[in-house]
Amino acid sequence: MRIITISREFGSGGREVGKRLADALGFAYYDREIVTSIAEKCDLDEGYVENVLRKGLTINVPVTFGHTFYFYSDPTSENELKVLNTQQQIIKELAQRGDCVMVGRSSGIILEKEKPLRLFVYADMDWKVKRCRERASADEHLTDRELEKKIRQIDAGRARHQKLLTDRKWGDREGYDLCINTTGVEIKEIIPGLKELALCWFDQRK
Repeated sequence: MRIITISREFGSGGREVGKRLADALGFAYYDREIVTSIAEKCDLDEGYVENVLRKGLTINVPVTFGHTFYFYSDPTSENELKVLNTQQQIIKELAQRGDCVMVGRSSGIILEKEKPLRLFVYADMDWKVKRCRERASADEHLTDRELEKKIRQIDAGRARHQKLLTDRKWGDREGYDLCINTTGVEIKEIIPGLKELALCWFDQRK
């Protein structure tokens, strides 16, 4: 079973890297499917689930045991705990189906025992702002400063989310097998090289 996990800064193109790489390798690709599955299993709105996964928990004192979340009595946290525990269950179930690429949701940490190829995709802020603007909907009218604030907030949420699972700092190169700077890069042009690297990486770990 060959698994690639992708952690990424918002606006860096990590999702595009993941989808193109999965297509090139013929692997399954999981991204939004994880959110949809969590929402269905927990009987919650997808937007709510996405928000919980994006910002992390709203309560202050998490206690983890075996990567399962527990808290001192706090009824307001019940749905958030359900989302985070269900996320881990679904990610593990999807990984067991076979070769795949998973984007985000701390999948690299959750699947650590499976020894995935862990990628981190990042870029300079100016490039991330440019990329976000190019992909924004027609009714979005944020200034560059507002976009930069949004990017920083989302990335801070991703860092908080990972902190619930591990002491390893989100974005620290020691937690990944390959870090990719997409600043000024046409992502589709680097996929053939990434494909060959991934295949070589897995071959050497047989």
